[in-house]
Order: sequence, then structure tokens, then C-alpha cells
Amino acid sequence: MTATADYAERYLAAVSRALPASSRPELLAEVESSIAEQVEPRVARGESREDAERHVVAALGEPIAYASSLIDRPMWLIGPRYYAAWLRLLRLLLVIVPLCAVGGSVLGQLIARASVGEVIGSTVAVLIGTIVHVAFWTTLVFFVLERTGSTGESVLDWSPDQLPLPAEHRAGRNELIGSLVFLALVPLAMLWDVLLGFFPTGAAPVPVLMPSPWTWTVILGFVVLEAVFAVVLFLRRRWSMALAVVNTVLAVGFAAASLTLLIRGALVNPEFMAFVTRAGGDGFAQGEQGSTAQGGVFGILAAILGFCLIAFPAWDIADGWLKLRRAGAGGGTAATRAE
Repeated sequence: MTATADYAERYLAAVSRALPASSRPELLAEVESSIAEQVEPRVARGESREDAERHVVAALGEPIAYASSLIDRPMWLIGPRYYAAWLRLLRLLLVIVPLCAVGGSVLGQLIARASVGEVIGSTVAVLIGTIVHVAFWTTLVFFVLERTGSTGESVLDWSPDQLPLPAEHRAGRNELIGSLVFLALVPLAMLWDVLLGFFPTGAAPVPVLMPSPWTWTVILGFVVLEAVFAVVLFLRRRWSMALAVVNTVLAVGFAAASLTLLIRGALVNPEFMAFVTRAGGDGFAQGEQGSTAQGGVFGILAAILGFCLIAFPAWDIADGWLKLRRAGAGGGTAATRAE
């Protein structure tokens, strides 16, 4: 059986996340025992364990609905038929839509050179408004589906293949290889920038990145630290509180260092900006003049770059803590199996 097809473990982890912490260990033990009692006879009759587990968990149904039945939790906000599908979609939208809306709002305010108070006020208003709209319209759609008697098969369809992978599989070899390959591309791109350049100049290459020892030391230092972190994560096989904290420190450190370089003019090569100005001609000069209220074209680009230097580390931090939460929610299954 492949690691990605361990349906019983993945189903237990999904059910675990929908159970209250106080009763989670006992209920998970019962569910695990029930699944084993149904799987083993099938295996004894010659069915593969993968197929047996898939059939059993498919019969149990959607994990959220099954967890609610274990604790007698009513699912009547939308109706029992649509509750699990509504909750899954709402959770997904509340992660994606407010994040995109807030990011766009902050970037627009930065380009407009708004004050800190204006940025915070606008961000809070957009965040609250987006959450309210997402919750209202998503709920309304499911309300209409239920009241009109729509079957909604595409919404209600669920299969064991939709179960998320266990935390230890998400920190596997493929993730390590991907991380190391990406990190290796950073110094290669920096060498390419210095030796060959990314833009034709008709003469010697003009690096985009500031060719100073301090800039290179900061960037390559964080590349090495991230590579070490990726190896440690692979060896540990799963996220822990210590790894989540280290990941947060690395992300915050990178954001602070890169922003400091950007603000001090030590990140982007001034010679490259002068080359762009000369190559742009009259059209570029008109664009620069037309955007003087936002600090000129370079001011707008600096705001976008600064936003990215904050947004990507913030996403990395959130991703680490979410993976830790999932690992903690699924940890009870491993503990139960060990017993």
C-alpha cells in the first residue's frame, strides 16, 4: 500500500479535527477499532488492505458529518444534507478570499503612500467586510439549494481520495527535494545576474541586485539556514512546536533584513535603475512624472517589492503553523495505534 493511500489513517486524522479535544482520544480509539474490525475480514477474504480501507471509510461517509454523529452535534444551520459541504467550502473561502482582499487593499494603500493609520483602518474594514460577505453569500447559496430541493450532487460528492495526507507525508522526500532545488536556484540566479545579466545592455552586464558583500551575505546566509531547516524537517518527518517557532524566526528575520536592505538602497543596484531610466526614454520619463504622487515609477515598484517581501514570509509563517495544527490534530491516531 502506498503512503498516500493510507485511507484509515487519513480518515482518522480528518475526523479528529472535527472532534472536541476533551473527548477526542476516546472517540478516535472507538473509530479506529471499528474501522479495523471491518477491514480485517475483508483482508482475510483476499481483498487488498488499500481497497478494504477505502471501501470502509467511504461507507462511513464525509468526516465532518461522521464526527458530528459521534458527539450528537446537530447540523441544522443549513440542514443535515448540506452542512458538511457548506462547512468545507466556507472554511476554504475564509482562508483564500479575505487574504487576497486584504493583500490587494494593503498594496493599493502602499502605492498611494497612505499613512500607517489609513492602511490599518482600510485593512480592518476590508477584512471585516470580506468575511461578512463570504459567510453571508455562501450560506445563502446553500440555503437556496436546500429550500429548492436541488440534489446538488457536485457539491455533495465526497470520496476517500479527498482526505488530506498525514502530516508526516507532507514533510516527505519530495518536499525536501523541491525546497533544496528552489534554494539552489537563488545563488545560481545571483551569479547569473553578476556574470551575464538578466537584461541586454550592449556592453558589460548591469546586475539587478546590489553587488555588495553585505547584500550577498544576508541573502546567501538565509538560503543556507532555510536549507538546514528543510533537512531537519525531513529528518523529523513531521512539524513540531519547535520547528514552527524556528520557521517563524527565519521568516521574520528574512523579511526584516530584506526590507532593511530595500529601505537603505542596498538591495537593488542604483546603476541598474539608472540604466532603466536611460533606456526608457521619453515614454518612461512621462510615466515617472505622471506617478509623482506615488513616488514615481520606482516608488511604485519599491512599494510592490516591499509588499512581496512581507507577504511571502507571512504566508510561510501561516503555512508552518497550519501544518503544526494538522499534525497535532492527527497525532491522536498515531498514539492510539501505538497503544
